[in-house]
Amino acid sequence: MAPSAREVALSCLTAGEKQGAWPDSYLRSAIRRAGLDGRDAGLCTCLTFGVLQNERLLDWHLARLSTIPPEKMEPAVRGALRLGLYQLLFLDRVPVHAAVNESVALARKHSRNSRVAGLVNAVLRAAARDLKAGLPQPDDPAVRYSHPDWLVKEFTHALGREETEALLAADNAQPSTQAQVNTLLTTTEELAEELTAVGLIVRPHPWLSGCLELEDTGDLEALEAFRAGKFYIQDAAARLAVLAAAPAPGSRVLDACAAPGGKTFAAAIAMGGKGNILACDIHPRKRGLIEAGAERLRLGCVEAAVMDGKRFDPALEGRFDLVMADVPCSGLGIIRKKPDIRYKDPAPLAGLPAVQGEILANVAQYVRPGGVLLYATCTLLPRENEDVVSGFLDKEKNFILEPFDLPAPVGRSEGMATLWPHRHGTDGFFFARLRRRA
Repeated sequence: MAPSAREVALSCLTAGEKQGAWPDSYLRSAIRRAGLDGRDAGLCTCLTFGVLQNERLLDWHLARLSTIPPEKMEPAVRGALRLGLYQLLFLDRVPVHAAVNESVALARKHSRNSRVAGLVNAVLRAAARDLKAGLPQPDDPAVRYSHPDWLVKEFTHALGREETEALLAADNAQPSTQAQVNTLLTTTEELAEELTAVGLIVRPHPWLSGCLELEDTGDLEALEAFRAGKFYIQDAAARLAVLAAAPAPGSRVLDACAAPGGKTFAAAIAMGGKGNILACDIHPRKRGLIEAGAERLRLGCVEAAVMDGKRFDPALEGRFDLVMADVPCSGLGIIRKKPDIRYKDPAPLAGLPAVQGEILANVAQYVRPGGVLLYATCTLLPRENEDVVSGFLDKEKNFILEPFDLPAPVGRSEGMATLWPHRHGTDGFFFARLRRRA
């Protein structure tokens, strides 16, 4: 018998817990191996992401309802309970008896202890009674929104308590899928009509032109419009970074940390397909991803190559009108799309600013006099953002911050901008535009 959506979700959660990481590619491959159809694949994804988004809150309830602390449970039993609790607390369309019975069956199947079925049944039945009587909630927002204490402390320092809660809630919200229109091949209106005709819910982005928000997407790669290169998927924040860089038709552009290629594609379209873009990544296998994307979008101005952003290449010195460096970072701005990122060990992250500064200083040498350097990250930590740029400017007197204008609600920036999920409805993102003196 083929595994159910809940069983695949449990296998992903327990595997990720065992490995100390949970790449979403593991979920996609598990869904394919199990042969789940569209509806079950959607349920599996919903359950897996939902548990990860709410893990700390679920464990708070488990500790309150169970005689066995969650950290003392077998991983599969703990996973089954988290799945059942998540369905009871967050999925109104799942009947109580289904959530309870499925979780009991999962625990019984994956544990040798015959008593776990009774434990799971008792805990979930107690949770169901609490739902009717009024579910208690933890006072601590870090627990309520399932974020680590250290990260909530960082956000509170930057935003204050009230706005931090809004950010944590946004991290746990479901973002829309955002399609950037390849205006070299179609118009926003024509693409919206084509996608609506095949059953997608399509809305124009509220403030970014050439961008559509999609729901009920299913397998986007199976759509004729996707295969024909009429759009690519990219959050509005990443495209705004390219708008801030303002690549002009005929420009020579280097995208130094390009994979999977979204900013390269945005730049090529903004340039009208005229000019040259060298899109590089340190990993050879990612070169193929960039090439495949550029070919699908029919962007003949893009060339992909392998490059280490920290190592100087004299052949590239002073060659480019624009250099973009979306550097490796902690990724803490995209928690709403990759919920496991919040559980990263903060200790290894302390070394990131040094690496980011090294890349920025190196690729700056590839900017021609009078050219532009764009620094970008998908994190919200100042030490990876403003502090890196300030440190670079302290050493590199040939560069200055340059103001730019973006659509409202972002608006005018004096050279550096941070996008926040709760303020802008985008990924958390940072970028800075720097001009090399002529």
